[in-house]
Amino acid sequence: MSEIRTTGASTRAPSSEFTELAGMVRDAGLMRRRYGYYWTKLAAVPVLIGAAVVVFILIGDSWWQMFTAVAFAFLFTQTAFLGHDAAHRQIFRSGRWNDWISLIVGDLFIGMSYGWWQHKHTRHHANPNRIGSDPDIELPVVAFTAEQASRPRPALMRWVIAHQGVFFFPLLLLEGLSLHASSVHRVLQREPVQRRPVEIAFLSVRILGYLALVLLVLSPDKAAVFLAIQLGLFGVYMGMSFAPNHKGMPLVPAGLKLDFLRRQALMSRNISGTRLLDFMMGGLNYQIEHHLFPSMPRPHLRRAAPMIAGYLNDRGVPYTQTTLWHSYAIVLRYINRVGLGERDPFECPLLAQRQYLGVGVGAPAAAGVGGATAPGGRAERIEP
Repeated sequence: MSEIRTTGASTRAPSSEFTELAGMVRDAGLMRRRYGYYWTKLAAVPVLIGAAVVVFILIGDSWWQMFTAVAFAFLFTQTAFLGHDAAHRQIFRSGRWNDWISLIVGDLFIGMSYGWWQHKHTRHHANPNRIGSDPDIELPVVAFTAEQASRPRPALMRWVIAHQGVFFFPLLLLEGLSLHASSVHRVLQREPVQRRPVEIAFLSVRILGYLALVLLVLSPDKAAVFLAIQLGLFGVYMGMSFAPNHKGMPLVPAGLKLDFLRRQALMSRNISGTRLLDFMMGGLNYQIEHHLFPSMPRPHLRRAAPMIAGYLNDRGVPYTQTTLWHSYAIVLRYINRVGLGERDPFECPLLAQRQYLGVGVGAPAAAGVGGATAPGGRAERIEP
């Protein structure tokens, strides 16, 4: 658990605060491209996946392939992190180059539509945890607000929502399959998708080719178990990397206006840990830095964290950071209380706005929002 308190809120205009921080980050060289780092990863992706395919073929029709399924789940998730970096323009200066890397990595190697992901993820970054705007808090099987939990649903779904704290991580076993299904659905519908023919071709090669490979090498029973393990662990790994970032943080009412600095920092949570954790989570453990500077190359996030934490601390803006396991406990406790219908769940939207923002829910932007402090100029606690 981490806690930052400060005395005295900043009197600077919110827009000038972010401009000042951006200048500090730029002057420190933290927006500089890391071509060597990323070219190494880009070269490693086809080599490692190709080697995994060769091993898969050599092992043949054996139950030992279930360990190969684990390896594939790990490789695909790490590759997805690389696609995430490209989509945020972290790798190249050229937007076209980043787009094509995202298409190749996402559609061809992972089987996840770049166009679908970009549309969804852009909306999330624009309004993290904003009710009615952030697609990441509008999920069919998990409720994040009392209003969502009380919506009319079939009896079985109501029961699942009521026990969603128990089912949250098991449901992630279906996330990998959901990502593939949502991607195919998006590119085959009339919704706008740039480079639709390319995406359809890449997804077809990846999904159909991968299924054909598995069914040619393995007997039907082993193939079914292999795919269940690979897709299940891929979904769990992806979900456990993204879930700690915003779940259980304050929710923003649709009518509340916030400046960019606070809109990104107050709704995000960092996960403290070693460089091994940085690698395992693909840099997503630096969620505050990532949301403030989405195009910052992943290797710079660790260096940027102390600077940004100090800057926010000096201005009375909470910088939320905790351990990985504590973050999971926060997420589960929050969604469990929402699912049970409690009107005042842990970090509930109404209480969180008053604690972190010092204004009434639905109120327009005000001087209190600029400082994001409680009465007396002291920032509220970071994590209970």
